[in-house]
Amino acid sequence: MTPPVTDSPFDLPRHTKVLLVLDVVESVRLMEADEHGFVQRWQRLRERTKQLLQLHDGRMVKSLGDGLMLEFNHVTGCVKTAFALRDFCAAGNSLLRPEDQVHLRIGAHVADFVSDEQDIYGTGVNMTARLSTLAGPGEIVVSAEVRDQLVAGLDADVEDLGECHLKHVDKPVRAYRVGPPGHAPVIQAGNAVRLDLRPTIAVIPFAMRGADRGHEMLGEALADEVIAALSRTAEMHVISRLSTTAFRDRQEAVDDIRTHLGASYILSGNCRSSGNQLALFVELIDAKTGKIAWADSLKGQINGIFVADDALIAQLVGSVSSYVMAEELQRARSHSLPTLEGYTLLLGAVALMHRTQFSDFDRARLMLEHLITRSQRHPVPHAWLAAWHVLRVQQGWSPDPSAEAQLALDCTKRALDSEPNSSLALTVGGFVHTNLLRDLPTAERLYDSALQNNPNESLAWLLKGTMHAFRGEGEDAVDATERALSLSPLDPLRYFYDSLAATAAASAGRYDRAIELGKRSLRYNRTHTSTYRAIAIAQVLGDHLPDARKTVAQLLQLEPNFTLSRFIARSPTTQFPHGVQLVDALRRAGVPE
Repeated sequence: MTPPVTDSPFDLPRHTKVLLVLDVVESVRLMEADEHGFVQRWQRLRERTKQLLQLHDGRMVKSLGDGLMLEFNHVTGCVKTAFALRDFCAAGNSLLRPEDQVHLRIGAHVADFVSDEQDIYGTGVNMTARLSTLAGPGEIVVSAEVRDQLVAGLDADVEDLGECHLKHVDKPVRAYRVGPPGHAPVIQAGNAVRLDLRPTIAVIPFAMRGADRGHEMLGEALADEVIAALSRTAEMHVISRLSTTAFRDRQEAVDDIRTHLGASYILSGNCRSSGNQLALFVELIDAKTGKIAWADSLKGQINGIFVADDALIAQLVGSVSSYVMAEELQRARSHSLPTLEGYTLLLGAVALMHRTQFSDFDRARLMLEHLITRSQRHPVPHAWLAAWHVLRVQQGWSPDPSAEAQLALDCTKRALDSEPNSSLALTVGGFVHTNLLRDLPTAERLYDSALQNNPNESLAWLLKGTMHAFRGEGEDAVDATERALSLSPLDPLRYFYDSLAATAAASAGRYDRAIELGKRSLRYNRTHTSTYRAIAIAQVLGDHLPDARKTVAQLLQLEPNFTLSRFIARSPTTQFPHGVQLVDALRRAGVPE
């Protein structure tokens, strides 16, 4: 590396050295959970770092609270230190529960910088810190300048990440993930350490408080049905009954369930039977606080609970799902980002990105970006960030739709690089190709791949149905969207499903069904403008022109700048003959040119 020079305008010495930045993933959560234990582990890590710096000709520049900045004279010393620190953490984690483990993310760059007695400064310093945000837990990401000084296969195994976008860096940066030399890939697809991005619910077998002869096991059978129904909800992880049966009839087991099963919520209760009648009392406990979060009494028929569309089970699952989503959204809004659980960030972001206030919508982006910094290799937050970019264009908030499309594609690429068979990432890739690129053949291939990997991916069925509607393939559109509705998405997003299902029904000439779905959607969200468009089109084509004009009047109150030309520019359907019919219907309903 070059010796320091002092030709800067401030007469500060200038250096070119290899910088390494490391930080602890989710350090705030770890500190809050066990301050003493975390501080001890951090001190041991610092001591090991000092030993490695002596061994590899390095120096500690500064401590960053939950991280360190180190400098080295040679790339090989930097990389060997990074590998050794990762191994040190892995060894220490072997005896810890997953939620207590310490994982580092590390970035390295050959940087030019100036220094004084207190600190070092320069764009190269900032670049090193930004590179570390590309690393997932336990990963090391380096710049091209570091990569060029490594002998692949000898010094390290290297994986090219391509051109990466870094926050507050104008141009994409070429980055590489590195690992110790060997024959295995640096990070196997789908095997990266990752956050659990779904709240976990434990359903305890319901106690029988009074039962007719032969109904003694009814509480367990009912719990099985609830578990099966909740398991179809992709947004929650449900613990199997084989694990929860041990806690049956234990009234003070909340701490044990949280500790042994990792549950975020616990659903329990008791039931009584008389003849064919069933009375069920249930309560949902927040495992973090031990307090009852929600409770209800339900009644139904015993022979009905084993039917796929039983009203009691549907009501119970819908209520639990709605509460969990609403609770996590409230937490996401009222707490600072570093203190939030991963699933709170995800569920809150998904809910907020479907709001029509820009402040809520932009908060969703911040939450997803923060989640990505915690778990760079997890495909789900990348996929939802891609969907965020699509919705930004659809809602008219993007100053540059072409650039937005490229950002959305970058997000889906990162998601699929992490997990090539992620059904959500494939689905959102189809969403991007449909709504931003208008490449429906590619979108259809992506939707089909998503459903091949997960036939129960409700969003894939929904968006594939919408794609068929855009092309005027009405029956295929209805089949797909009705399938999506049957897979029971969480209630806070039900309006989105109903809205797109209304578009599908209208494309099949089922105008009354389209109006019914559209109005049901509005009951959940009265500010979603595309729902009004779907209703107005169905009303015109169903010979309800006066009603259509009233609907368009409401639409224009919400979106005064909406015109036919904007619709033509925004909607993929206008490139097909079916779209011409829709434009004419909106014109007849009173949408200005």
